[in-house]
Amino acid sequence: MTVIKSKDNPTIKMYVRLAESKKERKNYNMYVLEGYRLICDALSENSSVKQILMTEYAYEKYYNDLSQADLKEVKMLIISNELGMKISCTEKTQGIFAICSIPVFSDLRQALESGKHYMVLYQIQDPGNLGMIIRTADAVGIDGVILSQTCELFNPKTIRSTMGSVFRTKIFNDCNIDEILEICRDKGISTYAAVIDSNAENLKKCLFTDGGAVIIGNEGNGLPSDVSDACDKKVTIKMNGNVNSLNAAMAAGIMMWEMKNNS
Repeated sequence: MTVIKSKDNPTIKMYVRLAESKKERKNYNMYVLEGYRLICDALSENSSVKQILMTEYAYEKYYNDLSQADLKEVKMLIISNELGMKISCTEKTQGIFAICSIPVFSDLRQALESGKHYMVLYQIQDPGNLGMIIRTADAVGIDGVILSQTCELFNPKTIRSTMGSVFRTKIFNDCNIDEILEICRDKGISTYAAVIDSNAENLKKCLFTDGGAVIIGNEGNGLPSDVSDACDKKVTIKMNGNVNSLNAAMAAGIMMWEMKNNS
């Protein structure tokens, strides 16, 4: 078994470029994963894992379990424990990494259906928030998450924050907000702008029996008025005391929970 020790190895150099650069991910149409569970989830969901890199320690610990997956199309590379620590993006690495192809996303117009529940994220900028929202959407059973002008889906921090939900959730990436609203109108999907406004409808009293798409905006600025005004309805989370705002991921989680339980 050959063990790669040099950071100048072509595969190692490729992994590092993909881990560090959005431009490189876009150029090569690939992204990276780190961690045993995340890679297992990707393999189980047939998420185009092309190459797995394992440290000597990780090979001894994980390979027998990992080999139960279909690895016929996956190249395997064993690297030194020291090299694994150098390329890791986490403080305590498990020593297992992967390079994956970015998937082809479904056409929004063809895929959206009336009666379904969707979360639209507009200008979300924090990768941790984006990942948490996708994870929550998976947990509560949202039918799709639509991204418009958000931070990068394939940023390693975003992917880690989803805890594998990125492979199970229907995601529509890089969509135009005007097109999203137009398609929803054409398909008879009601749109709900999530706003901080005492005049907006209380989310708890809003019924989603016919499905719908809730649109949540930027962490600091919320939704611009032209977007919220273009929606069918404005909804708000009524809060107690002097609290007048919530973290974007928390607000989205409450919205999605109410969508599924008030339908």
